[in-house]
Amino acid sequence: MKIGQNMVVEFCYELEVDGQVVDHTTKERPLDYIHGTGSLLPKLEEHIEGMEPGAVFDVTLSPADGYGEIDPQRIIDLPKAAFEVNGEIREDLLVPGNTIPMMNSMGGVIPGVVLEVTADSVKMDLNHQMAGKTLHFKGEVLSVREATEKELTEGLHGEYVHSCGCGGCHGHDGDCGGCEGGQCGNGEGCGCA
Repeated sequence: MKIGQNMVVEFCYELEVDGQVVDHTTKERPLDYIHGTGSLLPKLEEHIEGMEPGAVFDVTLSPADGYGEIDPQRIIDLPKAAFEVNGEIREDLLVPGNTIPMMNSMGGVIPGVVLEVTADSVKMDLNHQMAGKTLHFKGEVLSVREATEKELTEGLHGEYVHSCGCGGCHGHDGDCGGCEGGQCGNGEGCGCA
């Protein structure tokens, strides 16, 4: 069976960035996803489409085809007061290089990296950690099968099921902001009634 739309695919891979392996899976603990639902980087998904179990792949993605270039607009200064917890500023978290979960305007959590701390403010980088990086994937397709109706509706691991009971915000890595009036918080339809 070949990889195509709405197929459940299992594969193992190694991701190399700047000459270093930064992520990997194994045959015993592979990555699985439903093809064509936006779960993978589009160019990686495009590259493995049509492959069958046993096929190996080796693909390099430019930053534009991966997580994008570094966006200077996503490097922001926040008042130190924004890091207050129970009336106290968490100075122990405000260390350059630390990653702190931040909430976006839609209630989604995105990781922010502390770049600089001054007496009154904190400079945070909200770019994806792989922004601006060339990604080199090597791997092997392990299995391919048709997704069930339940998997197509709820997701392979229940990722499309949200608290409103809708079909979910497909392929948005949990950054859709929830569902209201038949729309995801990002403005895309999610099937809420």
